[in-house]
Amino acid sequence: MGFLDDKVAIVTGAGQGVGQGIALALADEGAAVAVLGRTEAKLTATCELIAERGGTAVPFACDVSELEAVPGLVDEIAGRLGGIDVLVNNAYYGKYGPLLSMSDSDFQKGFRTGPFAAFAFMKACHPHMKERGGGHIVNLVTSAMVRWDPTTYGAYAAAKQALRSLTRTAAAEWGPDGIRANSIAPHALSPGLKWWAETNPEAAEEFRKTIPLGYIGDCEEDIGKAVAALVSPAMRYLTGATVPLDGGQAFFG
Repeated sequence: MGFLDDKVAIVTGAGQGVGQGIALALADEGAAVAVLGRTEAKLTATCELIAERGGTAVPFACDVSELEAVPGLVDEIAGRLGGIDVLVNNAYYGKYGPLLSMSDSDFQKGFRTGPFAAFAFMKACHPHMKERGGGHIVNLVTSAMVRWDPTTYGAYAAAKQALRSLTRTAAAEWGPDGIRANSIAPHALSPGLKWWAETNPEAAEEFRKTIPLGYIGDCEEDIGKAVAALVSPAMRYLTGATVPLDGGQAFFG
């Protein structure tokens, strides 16, 4: 028995990495998980991992940048799984690089898949959560927002800072509906970071040394389980917060 028994969770970008780790952790606590992402094969793989543990997961192939499709998708998920209690906005695909090298469309892509998509999912989920007496929203941001030198991370940090502000506003406005909204800023050994670390071992070692706990987080053990804890009854009084899950590296002040 888990504290998310009979609950339904949506996790975007859940085909791999942090999103997959979060989906696995929520399923382990009993949630039926709607596994969202662009690549069907990856979604199926996540669902199979959950099924092997005795959990319930259903894949939904989607592109979060297609904002007009979000309300219908959310209603479909609620209809198939019985409601919505948890929303994790993890999906993001934008561009990195110096500001002067970035096109307007590349800059805007990070906002469309970041705060714009999250906003669409949050609004679409709100009535379903309110109907069930409340819910939990977890939005993924980044320590790049407070990085001492944000060079090449400008567009990414700007989109995530907007999402952080959006999260805080939802917490204030939707608290009376029993809906909590928090942000997390994780470091985890996602496929992309793992590739970089293996390709650049010396740089990766220097990066690791900047983390007080001495290691880069695991997608499920360090990030997924923390998200599960965040949406648990034990954390019922926490909302509007930004929680760094980075081994102590960043200083949010």
